[in-house]
Amino acid sequence: MEENKDLEQVVDNVENGGEVTLENSNIKIADDVIAVIAGAAASEVPGVASMAGGFAGGISEVFSGKKNFAKGIKVEAGEKETRIDVNIIVEYGVRIPDVAFEIQNRVKKAVESMTGLKVLDVNVHVQGVNTDTNNIEEEKTEDSKTE
Repeated sequence: MEENKDLEQVVDNVENGGEVTLENSNIKIADDVIAVIAGAAASEVPGVASMAGGFAGGISEVFSGKKNFAKGIKVEAGEKETRIDVNIIVEYGVRIPDVAFEIQNRVKKAVESMTGLKVLDVNVHVQGVNTDTNNIEEEKTEDSKTE
């Protein structure tokens, strides 16, 4: 009988636009899930060439054919808050502070909205710069043609 009363309160809260919180609910979100959310958000930022992960992460991507969004992400999650470290490789020519700031904003927004956890820190570690010589030479050639 009491369960029905609790259920009715939850339904009333939802119908009235309120948040639903259950006293006895223990939801634990795995660190890997948070890492995938953060990795997907970070990889969408313009100027990010790739995520910097270990050798094993790169090999598993090659064999599986799937993109590993958790690559280069380290998560320390508590019950209500989390800290995230993002390791990236940036494109040559981008302004690194702007890219890092955008990663921090997108990762924080994505993780907080999807998990409900408070993101305390998003630390961005730039591990390298992608200097693909073909792209750099093409840009120089285009610049000299316009002059």
